Formats: sequence, structure tokens, C-alpha cells
Amino acid sequence: MHVRLVKSFDFEAAHWLPSFPEGHKCRRLHGHSFRVDVVVAGEVAPEKGYLMDYGEIKAAIEPVRAKLDHFCLNEVAGLENPTSEVIAAWVWAKLKPTLPMLAEVVVHETCTSRCHYAGG
Repeated sequence: MHVRLVKSFDFEAAHWLPSFPEGHKCRRLHGHSFRVDVVVAGEVAPEKGYLMDYGEIKAAIEPVRAKLDHFCLNEVAGLENPTSEVIAAWVWAKLKPTLPMLAEVVVHETCTSRCHYAGG
């Protein structure tokens, strides 16, 4: 049986988007309550009955969350232009070595706006 597991984490952070045009509201310093969904996928071993322990996913996430929570994202190495797209790819790069079954990262910048990234 093929399944996808999702573990979410939240972080509070400020940023500005230097690639946006002068005068655009996102070019100014502002903050968000971000939510990130980390999706792993694979085949469930019948003898185990589960893909992986959610605790393993949480353990992989925590160091990444700690680098983002209550920081100005523009000051985090690799996030100098912290769009949702760039944040999603950055989180993917940080998690993939410890979560080989990583299938997708979803960054929710607001309640109605999000970016899905599946590597590549």
C-alpha cells in the first residue's frame, strides 16, 4: 500500500521581498505566521503496518524550524530573497538528507496562499 504522511510545523518570521518592484507592499519589511507541511511518501511494509514514525519526521524538522522561527528570513543564509518558492526549496534541501522519503514541502505564507514544492 502506498501512502503519504504529512507533518506540519509553524514558525513566525519577518521578511521583505527585494525582487518585488519599488512601492509594492511585499517590498517592505513585514511578518507572517508561516505553516509548513512536510510530506513523506512510500510503500508500507505489511509486517510493520506503517511507513515511518511521525516522531522521526518531527525530529528531522526541528533543527530547520529553529533556524526560521522568530528571525528575519532575509538574514538566513540561502534566504536572501525569501519568497514562498525559495523557502520551500530551502526547506526541501535541509530535510532531504535526513528524510529520504520526502515527497513534498508546502509553505503556507497566509491562510489563502501557499507554495507546493516536490524537488527538482
